[in-house]
Amino acid sequence: MSAAPSSMRCWVDFNSKNYLSHGKLVCLPPRMGSSMLSYHSRADFLKLNSLTSLSSFQHRNGKLKLQSKPMAPSRKLHQPCALVIRCDHPQNADLPRYYSKKEKKPFPVPIVELRRAARERFKKSRGQPKKPVPPPKNGLIVKSLVPLAYDVFNERITLINNLKKLLKVVKVHACRYCNEIHVGPIGHPFKSCRGHRASIRKGLHEWTYATVEDVLVPVDSYHLYDRLGKRIRHDERFSIPRLPAVVELCIQAGVEVPEFPTKRRRKPIIRIGKSEFVDADESELPDPVPEPPLKPILTEIPDTEIVAPRDQEEKIQLAEETLEAWEQMRRGAKKLMRMYPVRVCGYCPEVHVGPSGHKAQNCGAHKHQQ
Repeated sequence: MSAAPSSMRCWVDFNSKNYLSHGKLVCLPPRMGSSMLSYHSRADFLKLNSLTSLSSFQHRNGKLKLQSKPMAPSRKLHQPCALVIRCDHPQNADLPRYYSKKEKKPFPVPIVELRRAARERFKKSRGQPKKPVPPPKNGLIVKSLVPLAYDVFNERITLINNLKKLLKVVKVHACRYCNEIHVGPIGHPFKSCRGHRASIRKGLHEWTYATVEDVLVPVDSYHLYDRLGKRIRHDERFSIPRLPAVVELCIQAGVEVPEFPTKRRRKPIIRIGKSEFVDADESELPDPVPEPPLKPILTEIPDTEIVAPRDQEEKIQLAEETLEAWEQMRRGAKKLMRMYPVRVCGYCPEVHVGPSGHKAQNCGAHKHQQ
């Protein structure tokens, strides 16, 4: 039995403005002669065929380059042209990959690139005078981000209130054993459950009516009175309150919530070591005067006071406001996270808003109790 060739070739007639691949019609620019496409291996050929779907374009950076070479001999030299097919629409993005409890989630930026960037910053700063540490690393808040923090806080409340109203008129089902959600009159029959004793049920979901917590999954984190203080110990894990991570991020960015007080410094800290500092003397400053909130803070509507939309027009308007609140909250939270670091466990969904993670050993992943 002969071995498979190391390269594969296929003919594409570019005189026609499109060609068919696995039932997918891909349009190509006109006025291109017949060309030959070369692939290094059979796997590359299969990858190209699978790239014809729009979702695969987005998964592979949304680009597909085809190198065309003229087959007919010609007296003039023709330079090979590259054809790039883009699909940057966010709706065609693939779903995030599912990681089991035995796998560690990858870094958003590879650790090699982070170390390389740190070495470059160290080389550039060698021999240069030290610059003052900017906020929030010096203990102060970024004043320009305080209005944004209030907007993110209010958009989250608006999102929750609108979801409660929409759940009155739109049927949403949630699985009793996993985090699967289905919007519709009845749950889907697909056997994709990975929850408790899923093998006995053969992967079938057990559907029940969903709540706001099922649609908008709450992600809690520890509340820090001093953002630059000592890390939370394991024996303090039950004595420190927990609240939604978005709320904690907004509080550290400048939102004043009376139920969760936090330390606000008026002078930058004084560094005495790499990880040691002392607070500056604020005795000569006047006593702080309590100021009203920069913007009015919204509150959640109780479930007993929720009023469903009356007609179709009001329901459509409410749905649009909900989507707008979701996008505004995500966009604002991303801007806040650029200045205020947020840590996440590589094995479990634990989130910690602060410069360094806590020491509470509450990770329940496989063989990872830390």
